[in-house]
Amino acid sequence: MPRYELLNNVTHKDLRVVTRFGQEFGDDVGMVQAFPTEFAELQREYPIFFRKDRDSGEWQAVALLGFDRKENLFLQNGRWNADYLPGAIAKGPFLIGFQEQRIEGELRREPVIHVDMEHPRVSTSEGEAVFLPRGGHTPYLEHISGVLRGIRDGVEAAKAMFAEFDALGLIQPMHFEVQLDAEHRVSLSGLHGIDRDRLAGLDAEALHRLHRAGYLEGAFLVQSSMHNLRRLMAEKQRRLRQSAAA
Repeated sequence: MPRYELLNNVTHKDLRVVTRFGQEFGDDVGMVQAFPTEFAELQREYPIFFRKDRDSGEWQAVALLGFDRKENLFLQNGRWNADYLPGAIAKGPFLIGFQEQRIEGELRREPVIHVDMEHPRVSTSEGEAVFLPRGGHTPYLEHISGVLRGIRDGVEAAKAMFAEFDALGLIQPMHFEVQLDAEHRVSLSGLHGIDRDRLAGLDAEALHRLHRAGYLEGAFLVQSSMHNLRRLMAEKQRRLRQSAAA
């Protein structure tokens, strides 16, 4: 059960965060939420899909990590085998919250960092320090602050962007059946992507509206990320051969 606390350099002066990867940290997941602010980095290594959020009914983007719910094909011997780490993983035990603060006589809701003290990465004996001995931010915390800003901005951008994609009929269901070898077959269902033909068939007005809003690039990035399915399939096949040999 998460136990969030407002991060501060007094209560959490000895806080450290374990940055290696493994099942014990909850990294054995088949997909993670993705944000438009990181699409350019994600599309180089991960397939990006859409799915409906069960609670809100809104579209959200996800980066596919494996072909099963608990399969992460980027996870290997305590390492994450990719050059870019998705923000949903990189943020570790931290999240952005809001706190009312009086600034220049005006009460404002300002973003602040919270930490989940029950998160398996939280430690006082190993990992990256969060605060310097005199209370300043370590480079690690500065990095986390940047990751959280990207997530916050990405959440805000996603609602309008994905709603526009949906209104134009660009988000369509995708189904894959892949024969990995003589005995193993994987199936992907329940995921959606950008329909190539519908995107190509948009009229000038719709294209201009997407471009002006900054959404057109996002559609192309999601579309281009599909080539990373081959990478996932190759890694899955490698592990199947390794398992058979063992």
